[in-house]
Amino acid sequence: MENPWVVAVCTFAIIGLSAFFVAVEFALLAAKRHRFEDAAGRSRAARAALRSSGELTVLLAGAQLGITVCTLALGAITKPAVHHWLKPALADLGGPSWFADAGSFVLALVVVTFLHLVVGEMAPKSWAIAHPERSAMLLALPMRGFMWVTRPALRALNSVANWCLHRVGVEATDHVVTRQDPAALRHLVEHSANVGALEAGYAAPLTGALDLRDLRVRDLVTPRRELAAVERDATVGDVQAASRASGHLRILVRQGEADWGVVHVRDTLTRDVAEPIRDLTRQALRLDGQTPLHTALAQMRETRNQLAVVLDGTATLGVITLDDVLRRLLPLDTATPA
Repeated sequence: MENPWVVAVCTFAIIGLSAFFVAVEFALLAAKRHRFEDAAGRSRAARAALRSSGELTVLLAGAQLGITVCTLALGAITKPAVHHWLKPALADLGGPSWFADAGSFVLALVVVTFLHLVVGEMAPKSWAIAHPERSAMLLALPMRGFMWVTRPALRALNSVANWCLHRVGVEATDHVVTRQDPAALRHLVEHSANVGALEAGYAAPLTGALDLRDLRVRDLVTPRRELAAVERDATVGDVQAASRASGHLRILVRQGEADWGVVHVRDTLTRDVAEPIRDLTRQALRLDGQTPLHTALAQMRETRNQLAVVLDGTATLGVITLDDVLRRLLPLDTATPA
């Protein structure tokens, strides 16, 4: 093919196709699946991208097949043409024929490689990574069309690749796993603090937040901590005396085995000291000792409880307060009376 216009058109078409496949590949790898799910109800392109993200290995096989075909096409069409055009120019320099042939071959290889690498791969890759969801939805429909035509070949190639992986003990997956477990995130926080990329004052709260998933409420109970409590038939004066002795604003009320109430001191301020506390007592929040700390925190916030009694069956282990949970999460300097 010696017509330069035909070669130029074919070259730009091939590089454009290569850029298309590269962008599809990196866009689906970088995109967040939940954003496609959010837009699927109002966008056909989002639904196509969502389907592609659900069969990622087949899509990647299609993208790699397209890139490979484009590379081979450049080598078969553009490189020989550039080689043919450059050879007479180098021969006119007066060198030996082998120099003109070898020099034109190397220059043709450099030109084609530069065009394919920079224009056909690096530029679309950067664009897809910078705008993953937008580029994935923009390219989803034509890519689905390509996959529909080549699906039998893609499934065959993908099956062969998965068989090879299985032989070496690797299980293939159709989804990109982007979540990090708490251990990996904790290691990242500690490493960032050690190298100075994260201030130590921020590292402790982040580590504490990650620990919430592993901690149980019994881990926050202070051993042999005396409970600020009164009996069911106590009076307002007894509650106020218990508050002065313990420094707490919420006083527990023993109502039975593993049954606790709570009275806030502020509710007693307008009452006579000899008045019973029966109508001032409300049920205390009770939590099993094995309750995850993050679950306990959510329950305390939802029920607007500042205090919870921790139980092990019918045995009372102790009490935790919202302040205890926050102290475990954040390095607080002062405590809020419970």
